[in-house]
Amino acid sequence: MSRDPKRKIFLIATEESGDRLGSALMKVLRQRLGGGGVQFVGVGGRTMAREGLDSLFPIEELSIVGFAAVVQQLPKILRLIRQTADAVTEAAPDVLVIIDSPDFTHRVARRVRSRSPAIPIVDYVSPQLWAWRPGRARTMLGYVDHVLGLLPFEPEEYRKLGGPPCSYVGHPLIEQLGSLRPSAEEQKRRDDEPPVLLVLPGSRRSEVRHHLDVFGATLGRLRGEGRAFELMLPTMPHLEATIREGIANWPVKPEIVVGENERRAAFRIAHAALAKSGTVTLELALSGIPMVTAYRVGAIEAFILRRAIRVSSVILANLVIGKDVIPEYLQEECTPEKLAPALSALLTDSPLRRAQVEAFARLDRIMSTGNTSPSVLAADIVLATMRQGVQTS
Repeated sequence: MSRDPKRKIFLIATEESGDRLGSALMKVLRQRLGGGGVQFVGVGGRTMAREGLDSLFPIEELSIVGFAAVVQQLPKILRLIRQTADAVTEAAPDVLVIIDSPDFTHRVARRVRSRSPAIPIVDYVSPQLWAWRPGRARTMLGYVDHVLGLLPFEPEEYRKLGGPPCSYVGHPLIEQLGSLRPSAEEQKRRDDEPPVLLVLPGSRRSEVRHHLDVFGATLGRLRGEGRAFELMLPTMPHLEATIREGIANWPVKPEIVVGENERRAAFRIAHAALAKSGTVTLELALSGIPMVTAYRVGAIEAFILRRAIRVSSVILANLVIGKDVIPEYLQEECTPEKLAPALSALLTDSPLRRAQVEAFARLDRIMSTGNTSPSVLAADIVLATMRQGVQTS
């Protein structure tokens, strides 16, 4: 492979999670093609920059959450979509890799396919079409040549829905099990009294604001019922001020731990968790931590999502396991009166706790990619798609 002519690979990642995926992918692509055999261009964050990507614009410009905020920023978003699509067609890369953020990256990909149909396009991280808007699968067939799925059930979903080829490459979390699983000493603390209880209100400011009050009231109710626990709230530096302001009136004050290493250390000793639904549910499940999940959004978002969602659960861990073992309390169900009893059960050796622990023990087998890491599987499919080119029907 290193004897190939120099390849130009255009990558687009507009969120931190996608930036991490892009960085790992770039490392393997460079190994496969040789240091001088590849040029990376596109959009990415700090970790992709460390791998040699000079981003067209800072990805923070797209840190927009909520329908109202998107409407306000729509002219800027459309301008950045046009700018990125123009840059791709001008660069004429050997392959375009779009990473997550489908509201942005797919609009770019459609423009690129229309203008430069010979550029192969790989989509790294499937949109949640198995949850809502399943018609996207057939639409994607017109501008995506291969999908790299993070969840093991996604290839079958694409087959059933008539979408482009999809391969399961593995979730990046399965490469991080060493930092999620407790040592013998940490396991002893996980099993000790008082139990460590994690509270995880979200990774975005809007999510945090939606959940802090109800989570605080839930924990106060739990303590008022005489339940003993040690409370920890892991967060990241950019959210610390918001968190500290939001918990000022909580009846039970958590220990706030800041940063990724500290967050993982808290996971390794935690006995149970109260979490906002999302990717963190899979992270907790792989860590072996039983949980109660909740989610609140604004009224407009709730109205739209209620009419669009087509799965019985929005919890990733439930979907991967294939059974709704984790309770979820959404919108008007997200109340202290409902959350506290469920959380209380997890702090004892209850049937709810045992069912989750047993289900989580199956995840390693369900999510296995053998002895090959997700980033290696992803890189090899990107290279194969690049060499195969665009397949016309």
